Amino acid sequence: MSRRIPGFYLKVKKQYPQYFSAVEALGEAARQAGPLDPKTVHLVQLAAAAAVRSEGSVHSHARRALEAGATLEEVRHALLCVTSTIGFPSVTAALSWAEDVLGETEKGKPTK
Repeated sequence: MSRRIPGFYLKVKKQYPQYFSAVEALGEAARQAGPLDPKTVHLVQLAAAAAVRSEGSVHSHARRALEAGATLEEVRHALLCVTSTIGFPSVTAALSWAEDVLGETEKGKPTK
């Protein structure tokens, strides 16, 4: 599965390399701090991205969850499970964003 990193992200990363190195190191430290496997970590991060209504993060974590071995249904289920916490409108928005990635995966096309 190919991964296209948004141009704006790359621009800001180039502009603030020390900041991005620190953020990436923090993310890696958090992932290594406990017993969760990468698939579960990305499903948790996907749910958090849905909670803050971050379309780009939903795309990223849906893609990364799939790369870590999640099924299409596991990605969808992770989002459905947060309905009582974040509300139906936020979940349906996140599902539509996730489908940008899942739909391409189902068709066998490279993801955005």
